[in-house]
This record gives sequence, structure tokens and C-alpha cells, in this order.
Amino acid sequence: MSDAADLLQTPLHALHLELGARMVPFAGYAMPVQYPSGLMAEHRQCREAAALFDVSHMGQLRLIGADAAAALETLVPVDVIDLPAGKQRYAFFTNDEGTLLDDLMITRPAGDAAAAFGDLFVVVNAGCKAADIAHLQAHIGSRCTVQPLPERALLALQGPQAVTALSRLNPRVATLTFMTGGLFTLAGAECFVTRSGYTGEDGFEISVHESQAEALARALLAEPEVKPAGLGARDTLRLEAGLCLYGHDIDTTTNPVEAALTWAIQKVRRAGGARAGGYPGATVIDAQFANGPVRKRVGLVGKERAPVREGTALVAADGTPLGTVTSGTLGPTINTPVAMAYLPMTHATVGTEVFAEVRGKRLPMTVATMPFTPNRYYRG
Repeated sequence: MSDAADLLQTPLHALHLELGARMVPFAGYAMPVQYPSGLMAEHRQCREAAALFDVSHMGQLRLIGADAAAALETLVPVDVIDLPAGKQRYAFFTNDEGTLLDDLMITRPAGDAAAAFGDLFVVVNAGCKAADIAHLQAHIGSRCTVQPLPERALLALQGPQAVTALSRLNPRVATLTFMTGGLFTLAGAECFVTRSGYTGEDGFEISVHESQAEALARALLAEPEVKPAGLGARDTLRLEAGLCLYGHDIDTTTNPVEAALTWAIQKVRRAGGARAGGYPGATVIDAQFANGPVRKRVGLVGKERAPVREGTALVAADGTPLGTVTSGTLGPTINTPVAMAYLPMTHATVGTEVFAEVRGKRLPMTVATMPFTPNRYYRG
């Protein structure tokens, strides 16, 4: 664990302390894990109204140059060239073994936004951002400009009433649909806003200059629908939504086919597609598509009340080891233990019963479809 004096601080650090947040080390930053209302209240706030998260520890960068999209396609198995202006896409970096270096969001800014945010605007995970930036600069830095944006904060306003609150600052944000973005002035600050997030709810991610981040956060928190939420609620929300957390559910030991992320690999990039391959590990991933994986990321729902945490061993009825839980919690919305894990294909079918070994007991769990609670993205 890092010494508190060594931790980086986001531009909202003083505001978190003012709001009574409990701060914890995360990816080298001091981050709010929860506020005085507590994780359960923050989780419900996001599901029922709107919650504001500080995600300024994430890495933001822009790629500049006519060749940026083609260059980025050499590092991800995703269709970047055909990404329309104003649209956003989920992607991941792969290595030569076909496993996952990080997942990321790519947006192609349109019009004036392109001048400010480049030909492509990329957001990567906090714990991987130094490695990701180095990876981009080493492999495609000769084809386009890779420019980190450390001076920008990132806020996530999530929940069914997020659009109501944000529209009071600028009514035009309501014209965005899921996975689109653009430039908007909010509380006097020029922001790049995407209608996206990682909670399973409708919501927005807002890139704002660090000097204007606190004023914007205060303006949002002044709206009656909005309350702050920390990393604890962010984790339970994304798990209920069936969304992977890098370093837990996906990492360099997992590939996108077994991770059930094949929906993010468009046909144009798969074997037989017009721009198939050409990225690290393509032959491995194509073989996984063709032959099927030996294991698969699945959702699990517990039959008893005890939460099943990350690292818990999973076994068959006869005690045969099957795998390990990668994320687990008591799902606050559904009031039931939920988890994700990798299981052999023999045990990955929905409805299959497995057992979690918790403090000497075997707790029954059932393979279930994800998300555990319906996603409510706004598609227009």
C-alpha cells in the first residue's frame, strides 16, 4: 500500500474531504471509496436518481493525424476506421498471446471538437495509463501524435435522472444518445461530454480542464437529483451491470473470446473480414473464434445470503476444482449475491450449479445471464 504522502490527488481532492469522503489508495491516487451516506445509499442513488463520480484518475489522451484510426487498428481488434464522427466505441489492447493489456474507450470527435480533442479521443484505465501511453507512443507514435491530457479531469454523472440534472446546465446534452459525444459548455467550462459510463445506467462522462473541475462538480451537486458516490458503489454498480474491471475480470491471462467480449470485435476485423487481423495476437483470437474457448466468463447468482468475494474457489458437486471468482458482491439492487468467474465450458451453461468454498462451507451458486439487473442506456 502506498504511503499517503506519495499518492497523487485528483483536482476534486479538497472537495472529497469537504464532503466527508473516506479516502483510499487506488491506482496511485487518493480516491473516495464512499461518503458518509455509505455504499448502499450511493448505489441506490445511482439506480434511482443521479450519482456523481470522480474518475479523474483515468488516462485521457488524443491521437492527432489523418492516419490515427488506421494506426490504432494495429493495436486493437476493433473497427476504428469506420467509427463515425461523434460516436464512441469500446475497445481493448491485445498482446502477441491474444490476451488483454487493457480496455479503453475510443471516440471520434466531430467538427470543432476534433480541433480540441484530436482525431481520436481515448480514455484508458488508471492503473494501466502509463503503460498504455508508452505502448501507443512506441508502436504508432511515428504515424500519429499521441498526446496525453493530464491537465483534464473526468467526471461521471450516472443514473436515470442524470440527463435532467445535466440539461439544466446545457439543454443540448439531451440530444446525445448512448455512445455518442460532443463539445458542450457546462457551468462556464468547455467540456467534452459522452453519453456513456460504467454503471449500467444512462449517464454522461465529462472531460473538463482541471482548473474548472471543482466548480463544475459543485454545480452538479447543487442539482436536487445529484449526490456524490465513491469507488465502492462504482464497483457494485458495474458488477450488477455485468461489466468487466481490468485487473480483476480481464487481464493478461484472459483473451476476449473467453471473456465474452466478442461483441466488441466487429466482423470487418474478424477472419474473412475486409480488415481482418493486423493486430497483436490476431491468429490466436481467430483460432478461439473458430474452435471455441476452453473456459468462459460467466455470471453467478448465489442461493444463500453470504456474499462470495473475489478469489473464492469454485468447485463442482463432487469437489472438482472449476475456477475462481474474479468479482463478487451482495448485489444491492437485487439483494442477492452475484459474481463473475471463468468456468470450463462443461459448466458454463446458464442454470448449471456450482459451489463456492467460503470459510469451510460450500455455498451453491447458479450460472446466470448478465447483466444481473437490466441495463438502461439511452439509445434514443
